[in-house]
Amino acid sequence: MNIENIGQPFLKKFPGDFSNNPMQRNTPKVLFATIKPAGFDHPQLIAFNEALSKEIGLGTFEEKDLNFLVGSQLPDNIQTYATAYAGHQFGNWAGQLGDGRAILAGEITNAAGKKTEIQWKGAGATPYSRRADGRAVLRSSVREYLMSEAMYHLDIPTTRALSLAFTGEDVIRDIMYNGNPQYEKGAVVIRTAESFLRFGHFELMFAQGEHKLLQDLLDFTIENYFPEIVSSDHQKYKDFFEKVCTRTADLMVEWFRVGFVHGVMNTDNMSILGLTIDYGPYSMMDEYNLNFTPNTTDLPGRRYAFGKQGQISHWNLWKLANALQPIINDEKFLENTLNNFGVYFWEAHDKMLCKKFGFDGLRKEDEDFFTNWQGLMQELEFDHTLFFNQLEKITPDTDLMEHFSPIAYTILNEERLGKLADFIKQYQSRLHSNTISKEEALELMKTTNPKFILRNYLLYQCIEEISNGKTEMLLKLTQALENPYQELFPEFSVKRPSSYDDTAGCSTLSCSS
Repeated sequence: MNIENIGQPFLKKFPGDFSNNPMQRNTPKVLFATIKPAGFDHPQLIAFNEALSKEIGLGTFEEKDLNFLVGSQLPDNIQTYATAYAGHQFGNWAGQLGDGRAILAGEITNAAGKKTEIQWKGAGATPYSRRADGRAVLRSSVREYLMSEAMYHLDIPTTRALSLAFTGEDVIRDIMYNGNPQYEKGAVVIRTAESFLRFGHFELMFAQGEHKLLQDLLDFTIENYFPEIVSSDHQKYKDFFEKVCTRTADLMVEWFRVGFVHGVMNTDNMSILGLTIDYGPYSMMDEYNLNFTPNTTDLPGRRYAFGKQGQISHWNLWKLANALQPIINDEKFLENTLNNFGVYFWEAHDKMLCKKFGFDGLRKEDEDFFTNWQGLMQELEFDHTLFFNQLEKITPDTDLMEHFSPIAYTILNEERLGKLADFIKQYQSRLHSNTISKEEALELMKTTNPKFILRNYLLYQCIEEISNGKTEMLLKLTQALENPYQELFPEFSVKRPSSYDDTAGCSTLSCSS
């Protein structure tokens, strides 16, 4: 691997704390603190994403590179660091947060000139670890490694995963926060992104009154990550905020398309580039439920439930707008842009649903159709992904009971079956009025609706196998997630087995996940 090509332009651009002191503390007036990874003497490679490594300019893996993958024995050219940011957590201002479990190696540029940041997760404590150890366990590392790659192959903006490795040490965790901590195998995942900048980086500078540094960070972000912005003076900051709003809305629509629920949409977990970032207590939705949250910490309020993700992203953008106000200095513009967010989001959302159903475009009457569909899905407890897979196969002669019972998490009694039959008639009538052919409608559905999603119970099985020294399921899931619009493994295209309904890590998880 070409690790000698990794540089640290962020460190040269902004003020930081260069003490390498891991003591957890506030670091005012700086955007980062240098810190060395803990180092692990007995690492063991679990998975390496060679295609991604070549794509970003690191090249192929050699045995000697294993130490780098866990942050041990680094060359002199790599000065590692953690960044400082703030955030609103569950609606409340949390103050300084920062990279508590992540350490950056820096940035690499490939032959095409594309820049990528490289970051360890679980490599040790930083000044921002907040009384934690900065380590990660196998289950959370496997979940991040596989899910970030699954989202990438679903064509959803995301951070990506380069490697997954055992650290050779055990880490103690209380998975459900119920006073029963246990030792678990430690692991480190390397994740990559064009940038890991978050809403919280800008919030921290605003909260500290560092307006000059806030503007410098804005200039740096626009120059490096928003090449489409060619305006100057204060207009470029307005254009930037509009871009962040549309990218965020587009991301939320994509989450709705595949049934992804993030679980912890705090402002410090919101990417300024509109990427899916920080895979903690997430879940792909099994039975359709707008009120579903996979995060036990989010109960009973369900702030971050599936159906609220658009609303919460809007709330988070208001907080970002507040932080950028000293630089943009135009409250009316910010207010209008935020008010337009809902209009843009819902139109994009409904256009996405049109593609899922194979419609030729959005019509006014489709809004009522979608509302009826949501109610039906919740009442009949249909599996979100499998419903659309079955819809693609429906014919005039289809036995609805036989066809849809395998994807329902409740019994289809006569009353429910009648409601389903009425809906299917409405759907077929709408399809009949399409201006595109049946073949075009079906192709639209097949390229929009995945055949495979990375369900929590599959991840649970995979983590159990890896813990026992087996990697067969890891390899199988990797192949499936790289081809999500194909049904490579029919055994994965089934609803969640009832035996996993109450298993921790299969339906809901804690933030420690």
